[in-house]
Amino acid sequence: MSEGQPAYRRVLLKLSGEAMRGELPYGIDFKRARSIAHELNEIHNLGVDIAIMIGGGNIFRGSQGVAEGMDRVTADHIGLLATVINGLALQDALEKEGLVTRLISAIEIKAVAEPFIRRRALRHLEKGRVVIFTAGLGSPYFTTDTAAVLRALEIKAEVILKATKVDGVYTADPMIDAGATRFESIKFLEVMQQELKVMDSTAISLCKDNNLPIIIFNLNQPGNIMKAVLGERVGTKIS
Repeated sequence: MSEGQPAYRRVLLKLSGEAMRGELPYGIDFKRARSIAHELNEIHNLGVDIAIMIGGGNIFRGSQGVAEGMDRVTADHIGLLATVINGLALQDALEKEGLVTRLISAIEIKAVAEPFIRRRALRHLEKGRVVIFTAGLGSPYFTTDTAAVLRALEIKAEVILKATKVDGVYTADPMIDAGATRFESIKFLEVMQQELKVMDSTAISLCKDNNLPIIIFNLNQPGNIMKAVLGERVGTKIS
């Protein structure tokens, strides 16, 4: 592969809500959103089709609501709506970079987002538009990780890029265990057998069954998204 040539032509970037929070205690860091948008613009300029699945944990987590006694379905729906807020903020940042975007919601909100129609989403990508998926799958009990995998399969993405606050998959939580070691690559089955907290088990199983690789990397290191797209060694590749 020659320098500057992407290893993947269509990617799905999984962004957590925490990625949008940046250094703030909660909410949206608009400087961080612009920084992410700038990196995505550079990738788009290489001719790469970009889809994004965004989380909402910087605004509300369904699990926290459940812990406080809230009904699980209600809590999950609030969390899904939080992802739409993040999607709007990211859309604004991307458009300020000059990128044409389409915000798609799995929960019908006609005033701000399109409904998910697979062929329409594919057409947006073919026309060079950046697609932002929000509201997960529109259903409670399913994480945005699982939603990211399903949407990636539906749009025929070649890889899932999971942006996190750590630089890959470790034998244990590196924030807690100083002796944890990082994998440069690992098999799906090993992730499942070792119960590594990478994505939820449904998402990992879907990737395994459909041979969809995942690259997990640190978003806080500028240029890592580009490295992942170019096929350079960054983070951990699960395949």
